[in-house]
Amino acid sequence: MNVISKPVNFLKEVRLELSKVAWSTRQELIDSTIVVIVVTAIVAVFIGLVDIFLSKLLTILFK
Repeated sequence: MNVISKPVNFLKEVRLELSKVAWSTRQELIDSTIVVIVVTAIVAVFIGLVDIFLSKLLTILFK
């Protein structure tokens, strides 16, 4: 194989593999994004509350 045929062959194989992929619909993508944002916000609030609680506790203990 020469220098030009290797990349061309690679791109053909990539195209073939991408045709086999089960792509999500637009609505599934939007729903998944909303779930990720909501879960991230919930985890951020939880970690923030635990941080505040532990900070107050350590402040009281080491006063």
